This record gives sequence, C-alpha cells and structure tokens, in this order.
Amino acid sequence: MNDNAPLRTATPATIPPAEAGGLLTIDLGALASNWRALRDRAAGAECSAVVKADAYGTGIETSVPALSNAGCRTFFVAHLSEAVRARAAAPEATIYVLNGLLPGTAETFAQHGLRPVLGSQDEITEWSSFSRAHSQKLPAAVHVDTGMNRLGLSVAEGLTLKGDTRLRDFEPALLMSHLVSAEEPENPINDRQIAAFAELRQALPGIRASLANSSGIFLPQMPHHDLVRPGIALYGGNPTPAYLNPMQAVVELEGRIIQIRTIEDGGTVGYNAQWTARGTRRIAVISVGYADGYIRAASATDAKRRDGIAAGDAVVAGRRCPFAGRVSMDLIAVDVTEVPEGAVVRGDPVTLIGGELDIDEVGRRAGTISYEILTSLGRRYARSYRNSNS
Repeated sequence: MNDNAPLRTATPATIPPAEAGGLLTIDLGALASNWRALRDRAAGAECSAVVKADAYGTGIETSVPALSNAGCRTFFVAHLSEAVRARAAAPEATIYVLNGLLPGTAETFAQHGLRPVLGSQDEITEWSSFSRAHSQKLPAAVHVDTGMNRLGLSVAEGLTLKGDTRLRDFEPALLMSHLVSAEEPENPINDRQIAAFAELRQALPGIRASLANSSGIFLPQMPHHDLVRPGIALYGGNPTPAYLNPMQAVVELEGRIIQIRTIEDGGTVGYNAQWTARGTRRIAVISVGYADGYIRAASATDAKRRDGIAAGDAVVAGRRCPFAGRVSMDLIAVDVTEVPEGAVVRGDPVTLIGGELDIDEVGRRAGTISYEILTSLGRRYARSYRNSNS
C-alpha cells in the first residue's frame, strides 16, 4: 500500500458502476422530449419546468441545461438555494422560488436575478420595500390560494390587490395559483378553482397568469393561460392516471445482486421475521436499501400477502420477482425461485425502476406516489446520463 497515495473521493456522478450497489440511469433526451410534448399540448402558453427537489432527483446541474437546450426559458424551484444552483446552470433563464421570500433574503434574490413567489401580505410588503429602497422595479410572482390552503393570499386578499400601491414598487410579473386535484378531471374543485382564478385575472389585468400543473395541462377546460408549470410529467410520471401514460420514462434503477441463497420451507427473511418461505425458495440479496431512497414501505410481509396488499417487485433475468421481507437500510431480498437456476448469478443487475416497473407502479407498490420515489433517490448510486435522441 502506498501511504502517500492521494485519498480518492467520489460524487454520485463519478462512482464507478462496478463499485456501486446500484446504477441510476437518467435519460436527458426523454426529459427534453417530455417538455416538448407538454409545450405542444399547451400550445399558445409558455411551457416552464419545475425543477425543485434537485429536479425531482435527476440533478439540477444536468437536467436544467437539457431543458434549456430544448427551449425552456422559465424554471420553478422550491428553495432559494435551489434557485442559485439553477441560475448557475441556466444564466439567462427566468427562475421563480415557489416557497417565497424568507425574511432578509431579498438581497440574495436581487444579486442572482431570482424571483420570489409572494404568497403573503408580509412578503409583498418586504419585496415592495426592498425594491423601493433600491429604486428598482424588481420582478416577482404573486400567489393566490384558490383551494389548496397551503401557501398564498386568500382570494379576497388577491382581489383587493387591485389598486394596491405596493404593486407600483415592484413588477408583478406573474399571477399564479395551484390546482388541487387536476389528475381527477371530474372533481368539481377544478371548476371552482378555474372560476376563482378567472375572477382574479379580471381584477388584475395585464399580469401574466399561470394555473396549470402537469395534470392541469390535460384538463378538458384547458386552463393554460400564459404559462404552464409541469413537474412530475417531465420526469415520466403519468399526468392522466385514468389513461395510458403519454410521457416517456426518464429514470431507470438497477441494483446489484451480492448473494443468492436458499431458504427452506418455513424459514424467514429479514428483520422481525415478517416474511415466511412457502416451500423451498431461492433468494437474491440486492445491494440497495432505504438509505438509497428505496423506501421501506415497499417491504413484503406475510400480512401483506395475506391481505392482498401490493409490495415491491424487481425484474430479474426478464421475470417479475417479488420482494421477500423488509427493505432494510442497505439491502433488499428478492424471491427469484421462478428464475431458472444459472440464469442469474452474483453481480448481475436487477431492475427496480424501469420498463413495466415504471415510477407510478413502483410508487403504488410502496403505498405512495411517484413523486416520493423520484425525490427519495439516494446518493450512493452510480449515475449514468444518456440522450435517447442522440
């Protein structure tokens, strides 16, 4: 051993695949294609991109340039720190921060040319005062809550902004709200929100408007207005759950088999012995766990099996194989009994996300949604980026 050899460090983008427990592949070509498809669907409105949560786990530093190259000019993030990263990746873009203006951060917004989404009277007052003090009409969005009951001014407050002198001190560049149940086209709350937003637009003419998220782009009412804000659909999630997914898959995840073992009838697998072998079973142990973002709720147990509750699956040598036992911090056990002996060996990859196991299916089997699956993806994977259109 050379004691003078430099210590090697690795980021997820540089971890050699042979040394990683899993390989996360991100198709930037599919990401760009999804953005173009959504842009075309919302023809007449600008199509932005929501890149919060590290671009839904795909990486701001890689996904934002790919979207910029496709033609995207406006981005939305949740936090100011994300916005600074997005600015470095897209120097000329318009970037909004959805979680608004934290006290004392106006200077950072101005320094990086970022736009807060103002959702309270206090935020409007602070941004107005900062703009006036610097003799600049700095741009910002104004967020009015039409039904979500999280962030935003009430509709009544929004309507009273007409003639509000504070709006003279800065540039209200966007009027926005957020749909509650756009993935449910028949839900009556959609019409109520669309009507409330129309009233706001009438009271505040001349300000660009944005209401539609991913699923909102597909609503029959077409509430596209001036700008749409797709998020999950960009990354391959289905914006129309009642129908076939119109989006291309962006993310694939493979885990590595580190051991194959035989469990006799009645043997148990995993913590707390929650899964019991029915007959002799062959078990492949995968070097991925909840520390890698593959959430524990995907665990397979006797109770789930008894009650018909879905649990995690993997694709091994072309066959769907069920999980066996609880997902642990670093490992997942998969029942590969139905895979012919010799068809799978130590070191082979297994698919955890990809193909028929799309992110919506993986989310359903874990009792959650595709958003949580994507944004939980860990930092120990080797990452591979490709462009399916190149």
